[in-house]
Amino acid sequence: MKSILALIASFSLSHAAEKPNIIVIMADDLGWGDVSYNGTAAVKTPNIDKLAAEGIRFNSGYCSASTCTPTRYSMLTGTYAFRAKNTGIAPPNGPAIIRPGTPTFASLVKEAGYSTAVIGKWHLGLGDEKPDWNGDLKPGPLEIGFDHCLLLPTTNDRVPQVFVEDHRVRNLDPADPLWIGDKIPTPDHPTGETHRETLKLDWSHGHNQTIHNGISRIGFYTGGLKARYRDEDLADEWVKQSRKWITSKNEQPFLLFFAAHDIHVPRMPHERFQGKSGLGLRGDSILQFDWCVGELMKCLDELKLAEKTLIILCSDNGPVLDDGYKDEAVEKLGNHNPSGPFRGGKYSVFEGGTRTPFVTRWKGRIQPGVSDQIVCTVDFPASFAALTGVKVPANSCLDSVNVMPALLGEKDAKGRESVLQQDNRGTSFGLREGNWKLIRNAEKNKVSHQLFDLSKDPSEKTNVAAQFPEERKRLIALLDQIIAK
Repeated sequence: MKSILALIASFSLSHAAEKPNIIVIMADDLGWGDVSYNGTAAVKTPNIDKLAAEGIRFNSGYCSASTCTPTRYSMLTGTYAFRAKNTGIAPPNGPAIIRPGTPTFASLVKEAGYSTAVIGKWHLGLGDEKPDWNGDLKPGPLEIGFDHCLLLPTTNDRVPQVFVEDHRVRNLDPADPLWIGDKIPTPDHPTGETHRETLKLDWSHGHNQTIHNGISRIGFYTGGLKARYRDEDLADEWVKQSRKWITSKNEQPFLLFFAAHDIHVPRMPHERFQGKSGLGLRGDSILQFDWCVGELMKCLDELKLAEKTLIILCSDNGPVLDDGYKDEAVEKLGNHNPSGPFRGGKYSVFEGGTRTPFVTRWKGRIQPGVSDQIVCTVDFPASFAALTGVKVPANSCLDSVNVMPALLGEKDAKGRESVLQQDNRGTSFGLREGNWKLIRNAEKNKVSHQLFDLSKDPSEKTNVAAQFPEERKRLIALLDQIIAK
């Protein structure tokens, strides 16, 4: 144990002075089996494959929750989302979940002199009681460590379809104010139910309220017509603005959180990707996300920053097919398994819900390879702090572990001993320790447990709790300890 601690300490001292740039690329709803470096032949992801070939691909890379808001909360704060209130899927008018003064991975590296930005999907709320869409949208990212943001404020199947740049809605005309609400504003307000025949992407369940760009969404809004974007242009705009921001920071260490919307619903990639995958709009959106990864890599090459930049690619949760729209994700799936060999997906605490593509690359520092070490997005704050020589404040980042040596492939470096996975509500949990996986389901005030041996049963098909009662008992106690901590 002492040798491991000494290794971590020596790593922190020897590498912190270099202060590499950091880019976190987070996909949305991308499954372990959705990338071709994991063996799928159904869709090709050449840029992600190149990133993986030049870095480390983690067979046991996790996010901490099986839906977006709790994963993003824990990734930024280093604290599991179930420990905080209101960390389920954020509504359109939800307030800022991460409060000003809360240490985040952005605020930590900022202490080390980094410039910081988040570009892409936010979905962590804005404002105090609720967002002031026509005024200053704060608190938000700029109050928790980011210098700049260009956001999709919630998620694209929820209103409004506008960009938030720093504290304001971009291009908002004061003469055409935004209104966002939970109830229909007027009886003749067009919705996905009343004007279904006008939709270019039909809904399958929910997602049938306000229509924008031929797609109906969750929630109601009016106004802000000049500020609204076209779904097909989202990825292009985020890549353009990311390139611009990176270029402006060429002489200063930076951290960019590139939070893609792909491959979340509504899946409406740019026209140049539509129909190209053979898997419908879901597959086309994977191609678009792969393109985004490639463009960020090109930008670093053009600026000669590839050997000065640590890239981490991950996803906020596992895959889902029909998530509210009739986009042929099910009909055109064929033999493709988005979760790879794992059971479950989005909303689930089985492995497919939280074990996702996970890659690190730092040219000239990371030796290419494959790792079986357990790493998790909740560890970014502690790991980035160690990398940049910053101390994590007391009573913060409660569940974050410094796994930077493992992320960089240091010799004999270890990842996590165990990792917790939660559902959206934080009531059902998964706990992996080594090859053991415990599932705790809580439904209708009833708690049940299942136990799986991942070394023999990665698909979690056979509950072996009865055969290994002592392991079941031990892991239940460990999970209870983690939750109560």
